[in-house]
Amino acid sequence: MTSTVPRTLSTELSARTAMARTSLSRPVALALEDAVICSGDSVFDYGCGRGGDVDRLSALGYPASGWDPAHAPDVPRKEADVVNLGYVVNVIEEPAERRQALLEAWKLARRVLVVAARPSWEERGLTAHPHRDGWVTTKGTFQKFFEQQELKMWLDDALGVPSLAAAPGIFYVFRDARDAQGFRAKQIRRAGISSQRVSEALFDRHRQLLDDLCAFLDVHGRLPERDELADGPNLVTAFGSIRNAFTVVRRITGDDRWSVARSAAEKNLLVYLALTAFARRPKMSELPEDLQRDIRFLFGSYRTAVLEADHLLFATGRQEELDAAIKTSPVGKVLPDAFYVHVSALGRLPPVLRVYEGCAQILVGTVEYATIVKLQRVERKVAYLSYPQFDRVAHPPLATSLRADLRTFEVKWTDFRESENPPILHRKELFVSKDYPNYAKFARLSENEDRAGLLSSPGIGTRKLWDELLTVEGWKITGHTLRRGKS
Repeated sequence: MTSTVPRTLSTELSARTAMARTSLSRPVALALEDAVICSGDSVFDYGCGRGGDVDRLSALGYPASGWDPAHAPDVPRKEADVVNLGYVVNVIEEPAERRQALLEAWKLARRVLVVAARPSWEERGLTAHPHRDGWVTTKGTFQKFFEQQELKMWLDDALGVPSLAAAPGIFYVFRDARDAQGFRAKQIRRAGISSQRVSEALFDRHRQLLDDLCAFLDVHGRLPERDELADGPNLVTAFGSIRNAFTVVRRITGDDRWSVARSAAEKNLLVYLALTAFARRPKMSELPEDLQRDIRFLFGSYRTAVLEADHLLFATGRQEELDAAIKTSPVGKVLPDAFYVHVSALGRLPPVLRVYEGCAQILVGTVEYATIVKLQRVERKVAYLSYPQFDRVAHPPLATSLRADLRTFEVKWTDFRESENPPILHRKELFVSKDYPNYAKFARLSENEDRAGLLSSPGIGTRKLWDELLTVEGWKITGHTLRRGKS
């Protein structure tokens, strides 16, 4: 076959960047959100196109530059703390050149390389014909779509360093194993951190100092060392010691909150350590210093913590323990085949269920658009379900689903947005915790629908049948209120 595909990196990237961006690209925006790009970090965009990310990062105060063979060929390729290789490898036809671009970008990354490529489900609806390991589009450009696990294995093999999934199609590769472990620990902690802060009764002049202390306690479940707080010296000056400052906090907030914080920190650490078993589990000395301190304080020794974490991991494979965790969960909707929970409540799940979901997160990273997480009760599959209208619409339709099979590592994406009869949700209060802002409104609607006999009808899980039932029974829903009248 005679190929019409451009064969050079320059022409491929030129085609890729023909459309100018008006906002940060997804991998760069995610790296900022994940604090992978930190204040003061230098950033180099390898294959920067027209330089949209470079301009916007510079406007935000980051030292940023970029090279592109078509649009910025004369800019020197130089080292930076963070190097972005965003949607470059998927447009390079030659596998050897594709790998070389990855290696060149990795050479420049002092701390972390961000790699993004188009996921396999974006092949759907593409007008193109197969070519080598990818496709030739109607514009004559090449596209290689990656399965999530395929991309990870390719990165790990080429770079010799374990990559970490940040999101579907986006991976971080850290130079230092401690940075990698720190990122993984932050991913776990993020779900379980309390947002409660010190009472307004604290003196204004000390509130910020004490608020920082409470934020540390919420994350770590222990008092900080002086060098772990930016304002540690000022806190000591104001209160005499960090322990004295904590005594002031306890008088106002009580002890219960800090018992909860310690328990949450223990669970977060166990979930994190359980999930490290999927790669080579790091030695204690390879962990960030704050994690080492957490482990010593909360568990006494690394060995004790690892033994408890392994028990937790093995429990996800034992049906009776999984079922017991589902039964005792303070939040979540239970059906015969699956357990459903809102993403805001993931941190409140029993640790066994958090590890179960965490296994999928290792495979796909963070699914930013997910509203509900579905855990299959028998088959080991996790689905991230998107309901953009969850809060606004009484019975929101399913927009998209990303399902991760933990046995085959297959990742499947399904789009329901054009469906005439998408699945819809009922009893939304079961998915969320009782302190969720709209919990009372959701519960009141479900109670009224139950009283009207609507929720016991079969087949109401899809929009058409539900609308037909409302019409037949003479009901309509306005907002989250059930009323008599034509639907």
